[in-house]
Amino acid sequence: MGHEKPVEPFSDLHLEEGRVRAVLLHDPTVEGLDMAIYVDASGSMKNEYAYTQPTRTFLEWLRGTPLKEASNQVEPQVQWMLEYLATKDRNGLLRVAYWATGNSGKEIEVIGELKGTDVKQYKFPGAKKLGGYTYLVPALKDYVRYIKEQTKQGARRGCAIIVTDGRLHDAEEVERFSAEVAREIAAGRLPRLNFVLVGVGSGVDEEQLEKIAHQEFPGVGHLWCHRIAKEITQVAELVAVLVDETMTVAAGGTIYDDKGKVLKTYEGRLPAVLEFDVPEGAESFTLEVNGQRYTQPLPDEDHHDEDEDHH
Repeated sequence: MGHEKPVEPFSDLHLEEGRVRAVLLHDPTVEGLDMAIYVDASGSMKNEYAYTQPTRTFLEWLRGTPLKEASNQVEPQVQWMLEYLATKDRNGLLRVAYWATGNSGKEIEVIGELKGTDVKQYKFPGAKKLGGYTYLVPALKDYVRYIKEQTKQGARRGCAIIVTDGRLHDAEEVERFSAEVAREIAAGRLPRLNFVLVGVGSGVDEEQLEKIAHQEFPGVGHLWCHRIAKEITQVAELVAVLVDETMTVAAGGTIYDDKGKVLKTYEGRLPAVLEFDVPEGAESFTLEVNGQRYTQPLPDEDHHDEDEDHH
């Protein structure tokens, strides 16, 4: 009986009557993840970016407690997200940018590639020019350009966090662009990407966000997920939950036969044991996760001897 050795990331392999049972050694889903944060800088965010001096209580005043540092509502949230998301990022650096800036609301102001370690040194006072409108596509294009650069340096997966407090002026464009991105991913020209959209406050058009998030694409599934936070102070925690759900859970994977035909698509987290049928005469199958492909030659059909037990 020919028994093929399992290749990484598989630890065990059986083929019986055209049905494959492949056991995964480790979760190949979050390696090479490159993350970014895009924060809405349209005019409606003005108050959230305003720095205020936290007041001292009477008791603190009596004790001569030093004045707390002035802060705005956005800053601690972005710092917290940075610190947390950097632990998932392949090099601990995140691209952080304001979007919806400039008169047209179509500009991006990139703050930089920020480290997750000493986040307190970063200030987030808002963009130099708050935008008159809320256009999201320029931010998406910026991220796609960035991830293309990063793939040359080892990125294999992307996730952009987008925070908004208003209605998008280009929702249909966003849907069109998403479809384009999905085609690029399916064709292997872009790594698998996810966009996490968090709406803040009552000015958000939930229906609009839902429509964007519900789009499904062949071979890719969902690109978007979204939630609404009542207050800006809830954003970071929501993002952490969504990223955990999306990155480690909805990494997904696709199984192809040796002719490139899709045999099975996993939308959610890859189970530890993958089971699927292969066409007769197939000599191998390929698992694709995050743009990485793992090709596993198939053994001849298993005919178990008595002493070989089923796991």
